[in-house]
Amino acid sequence: MIYLVVVLTAISVGLLVLGLANMAPADERVVRKRLVSLQTGATSYRDLQERRRRQAFGDRVGSKQKSDLSKTRQWLVYAGFRHPNAISIFLAIRILTTAILGLGGFLGLAVLSQTIGFSMPAPTLWLITALLTLLGWMIPFFYVDGRVKARQLAISKALPDTLDLLVVCVEAGLGLNQALVRVADEIDRISPEMSDELTVVNLEIRAGTPRDEALRHLGERTGVDDVRSLTSMLLQTDRFGTSIADSLRVHAETLRSKRMQRAEEAAAKTTVKMLFPLIFFIFPSIFVVLVGPAVFLFRDFFGGLQ
Repeated sequence: MIYLVVVLTAISVGLLVLGLANMAPADERVVRKRLVSLQTGATSYRDLQERRRRQAFGDRVGSKQKSDLSKTRQWLVYAGFRHPNAISIFLAIRILTTAILGLGGFLGLAVLSQTIGFSMPAPTLWLITALLTLLGWMIPFFYVDGRVKARQLAISKALPDTLDLLVVCVEAGLGLNQALVRVADEIDRISPEMSDELTVVNLEIRAGTPRDEALRHLGERTGVDDVRSLTSMLLQTDRFGTSIADSLRVHAETLRSKRMQRAEEAAAKTTVKMLFPLIFFIFPSIFVVLVGPAVFLFRDFFGGLQ
């Protein structure tokens, strides 16, 4: 048992070290490899061709890894995690939870089996340990995914009120930048998520980022289609010089109509969703109440005939 625990601990430490090694910047590793290759030099034309082939394959693999990392980073940004080392922290947490649940579950089951005097079969023990390890690997993913959905839902719900406040501020004479600042302060009581995103937009504009890029970043950070359509509308309004107040008012009405249509669609789906609870839970109870007395009457009737 002690040797098995030592082996599992060594495997967990190895996975942790491997994960930390993969978190290192890929550019430094590529530069280091190229410097070593330049120092060694090519001994022949065949070696040079082989090196170029490996380099091309490595570039393709590296570009794929970068795209995967960018998707993971974008996914974490959707959840509200904007730290530069968010990917590294996320991977470290996944490895840590995997090691804790795997080792903790194995040791807990081993101690429990020795305490109660029940010898658990080895395949069952390994199966439960593997399931706990898989659960530890997936728990951070489920947490971040739930946070993404909750954050996007909160932003979608707060968007109509945000548009109404923007219309009021712009019609009162404020510019778009000042209106965004004021709306970010006012909407904080209703939706901290929307206030946070608008605050980031204001900070980017103050830092010197063009307003169109800051608005485009807003749509990319949230991942909400309604916010992307809003930013596209603001960009087109700014480009063609049309009235921002009129455009915001029309967009607010359109968004309100879309929200009404979504509510009607959800209401229409409730009939189909209620069908399965009715069939499996309510109808059997009704049949028991209605048919139950008749069953006893039939039993008494046919019993009397005998």
